[in-house]
Amino acid sequence: MRFFPSPFPLSAVFEKERVTSFIPEVFVTQSQTIENCQSRFSNLKIKSMEVIQRNKLRMRKLAATNSNLSQQVETLDWDELETALMECIFKKDETGLPESYGPASYFPLIPENSEQKILYEQAFEHGESLVRAGKIAAFTVAGGQGTRLGYDGPKGTLAVSPINGKPLFQLFAEQILGMSEKHGVVIPWYVMCSPLNLEATVSHFTKRKFYGLGQNNLKFFAQGVMPATDFDGNLLLATEDSLALSPNGHGGSLKALIDSGSIADMETRGIEHVSYFQVDNPLVSPINPFFIGLHDLKKSDMSSRSITKTGPFEKLGNFVSIGDRLAIIEYSDLPNDKALEKDAQGRIKYRAGSPAIHLLRRDFIQQFASGEIKLPYHRAEKKVAHLNEAGKLIEPDNPNAVKFETFVFDALPLAKNPVILEADRLDQFSPVKNRTGVDSLESSQADQIKRAKRWLKNAGVAIRENAVVEICPRAFPDQKDLQNADWKRYDMQSDTLYLD
Repeated sequence: MRFFPSPFPLSAVFEKERVTSFIPEVFVTQSQTIENCQSRFSNLKIKSMEVIQRNKLRMRKLAATNSNLSQQVETLDWDELETALMECIFKKDETGLPESYGPASYFPLIPENSEQKILYEQAFEHGESLVRAGKIAAFTVAGGQGTRLGYDGPKGTLAVSPINGKPLFQLFAEQILGMSEKHGVVIPWYVMCSPLNLEATVSHFTKRKFYGLGQNNLKFFAQGVMPATDFDGNLLLATEDSLALSPNGHGGSLKALIDSGSIADMETRGIEHVSYFQVDNPLVSPINPFFIGLHDLKKSDMSSRSITKTGPFEKLGNFVSIGDRLAIIEYSDLPNDKALEKDAQGRIKYRAGSPAIHLLRRDFIQQFASGEIKLPYHRAEKKVAHLNEAGKLIEPDNPNAVKFETFVFDALPLAKNPVILEADRLDQFSPVKNRTGVDSLESSQADQIKRAKRWLKNAGVAIRENAVVEICPRAFPDQKDLQNADWKRYDMQSDTLYLD
């Protein structure tokens, strides 16, 4: 179940209640409620501190003769663990959906009036000027492995393009390079891996000479981890010399950008905006001038693309409005009756789904470094193999542990002037998540071919109906760039057509 963060500390909420309550009877009732809440909070705080102290004593005793475990225990952020325990174990029954929310409004892909048309034209021009000025960096969350696809290696190294079999990383690299060359600028690329695939990812890029981007313009770093606990908050051991650790969720990417020195590097380079996207989506435009321009013109801390859901229960997060703030409710948490609601035109009300494409201001991310703003933890109940008190390995059949995760979209309610811009699914989203069926390698390759054919059709170019087409992102990072293509170089009636 989701937890929606408040932009105000608890004490500020209490103070606000006292100031705005003008009727004495109501004030007394609210004061009593506040006192009860404060008392409960104090009791939970004491309980969490006791659990932390118990964990410290137990782990330090076990680590006394084990150097690796000792290092993990000493470097563990105990304050952060206490926060996670409080939010996900001791206060888990208090988290959930907000009492009142509705579908979020968004900027449509096609302007609906003359005012929007002018704004969109300005946004595109402004976005291109920001790219040319070197104000944009690309950022990929690439911690996933190809296990579910039957592939042994980092997902970013999986061959996905329909003709040349280019890996996901290569498609992103070529588009970043194409946009860099087009605008006469260096666009740095930051790649967050998991601790497990960092070395393999760096090796992949090294062997391919960093795809021509230059080693100094790429930065790789590992995602943070959090220890798993049982349902009472007790730390689990994976082996005699290691805690049971797991990645801290894609929300950990913001902290990882800070801790790795990437944000400091961006500041040195003069980067103002960070383009966030996930590694499994070969259709994404890492550097999109229109999106960038609208984001900056609206002075947004964080902006997001949306796509129209294929149905009420598609497995995408739902953009919602909560008062004057935007948030995302996960597909598994949106009640069925809400998911089925329709508007006056017969469209699904909650039709704006999240493809996990965002823009964030660099200085907004920096606020997380000081603790000025913070993402909440989410409780994920999982099956975690661990050693019992006798040192025997237990492999549970049912969920037995809590993993603590943060989600990057929880930054939306904390952002000033957030923007949602509709995207064309056929142009921007076809992830590779499953071995077969929906969101598989097969379906994504088919979508890549469909997009390439549509681009050619829009350019007025005729090809064979059953042709397999692939367009090099470096040569043509945007479909408008096809207007400058030398068509004499290609056999447009070939069954297999690669445009570079």
